[in-house]
Amino acid sequence: MATVTGCSGGGGSTSGVKGASGDGSPTGAASAPTVPAASPASPGAGAVALPQLPGQTFYVSDRTAVARQSAALRGRGRTAEADTLLRIAGQPSSQWLGDRAARDIADQVSRRAAEADRTPVFVAYNIPHRDCGLYSAGGAPDAAAYRAWITGLAEALGDRRAWVVLEPDAIAHTLDGCGVKGDAAAERYGLLAFAVQELKKRPQVRVYLDAGNPGWTSDQPALAEALRRSGIAAADGFAVNVSNFFTTDRNAAFGAQLSALLDGKHFVVDTSRNGNGPLDSEAWCNPPGRALGAPPTSETGRPGVDAYLWIKNPGESDGECGRGEPPAGEFWLPYALGLASAGVGTGTAG
Repeated sequence: MATVTGCSGGGGSTSGVKGASGDGSPTGAASAPTVPAASPASPGAGAVALPQLPGQTFYVSDRTAVARQSAALRGRGRTAEADTLLRIAGQPSSQWLGDRAARDIADQVSRRAAEADRTPVFVAYNIPHRDCGLYSAGGAPDAAAYRAWITGLAEALGDRRAWVVLEPDAIAHTLDGCGVKGDAAAERYGLLAFAVQELKKRPQVRVYLDAGNPGWTSDQPALAEALRRSGIAAADGFAVNVSNFFTTDRNAAFGAQLSALLDGKHFVVDTSRNGNGPLDSEAWCNPPGRALGAPPTSETGRPGVDAYLWIKNPGESDGECGRGEPPAGEFWLPYALGLASAGVGTGTAG
């Protein structure tokens, strides 16, 4: 494949979702056995009960791959590694939705979050022709199927609180060499606008359209126009840096410039793995030496930045990048331990 500069990275997980909380077994010298997947009827199966953080807005789920791996390691007596993984598992991260099970998962997770008086963060990732046919290829088979899928997702959330990051890469791919142009781009913008409209019918759902990252789309007026055609006026804002590593400072500057073109729309930043910034401007696929970024919070102290979120689930592969990695979205224990061992960086340098 041709590398797309600044691309979020990705590839299909066990469910075909690049950032999903997949249940694939980790690989490498420090591998552990596959942890059984939780069924929709018992989303906490095989995991350790995780406390909700005092003062935290967002929901800490025990159905993530990293939570299950931490429990499995502890059960095998590998307590040091289990404790290291809790630096990831104990923080709120997003639930990616990208297949037919999305409605049931959204219902289950949003109900459990409501019981804990926390807000879940979901990533809707099912647009037709997803990821330009690259590592995360897939998505709904056609426009009608996508509209039905989004309607079902909105119905599943009901009147419960939720934040939804809508379709990572979908808009940026209409502005690069992907080939989503002309009628195909117009269809995509219409589907995104429909998704915003359907999700915003739910009174407590916030929606953020993905807007790529600072290393991807340099033509901000074109990006702003694409966001307008995709329904940004009705959305709560946009998201930047999904699954990437750019520093919080750089993302804040990029987002502020884009916001100025969009009547002051607010935005959220994915800080999941930006603690050390990027390895270089094009290293989006499992670059070594990275660190966790600022923990999820709605108290950013930055005007216009609604939250720092862990949209990408730290420890889940970006794809099979030629160094023995598992497919995108699958949990990769050595990489997760590296991120967690590096600690939480400031994400403000570089």
